[in-house]
Amino acid sequence: MVQCTIIAAVLGVLIGVAVYRSPIGSALATALASTILTIPSFALLGLLIPIFGLGSRPAVIALVLYGLLPIVRNTIVGLGGVDPAISDAAKGIGMSRLGVLSRVELRLAWPAILAGMRVATQMLMGIEVIAAYAKGPGLGGEVFSALSNAGSANDVNQAVTGTVGVIILALILEGIYAIIARLTVSRGVRG
Repeated sequence: MVQCTIIAAVLGVLIGVAVYRSPIGSALATALASTILTIPSFALLGLLIPIFGLGSRPAVIALVLYGLLPIVRNTIVGLGGVDPAISDAAKGIGMSRLGVLSRVELRLAWPAILAGMRVATQMLMGIEVIAAYAKGPGLGGEVFSALSNAGSANDVNQAVTGTVGVIILALILEGIYAIIARLTVSRGVRG
């Protein structure tokens, strides 16, 4: 789960940085990421399993693709919301275009990017359970095992264990994001 979010964050921020100055590029990137999100998870896994086989690979690819939309969208919105006067001032003191992007614009857009990562993580927590269909790792295996053994003595206990595990993991990750935000977003940007 964490590795999928990190991969989606790196790809999403790179895509957002590449297209945020172009209205057509931004609209296209957002539309493609939105289209991926509309594909049902079972269908996407069904498309990936014949290519990548069973195991963690199709699950990771599916989760990364599903996590792109909030990160790409928030990166574009965050970078687009940076006051042009601030960017111009940074250029005026001799910063290169890359310096302005990395030292000014991305830092000011970071709260929005981090919010996109939080949304992607929470969204992927629910989808992750379905990834057990592809024999991927995670707590979804507990839920699927309980469903396949419906009517047995421990099926409800097993389903509850998997579900509560996902909820606890989601809460832990949300707490980690709160700590990251506190440590990485300056007080001036927080407001």
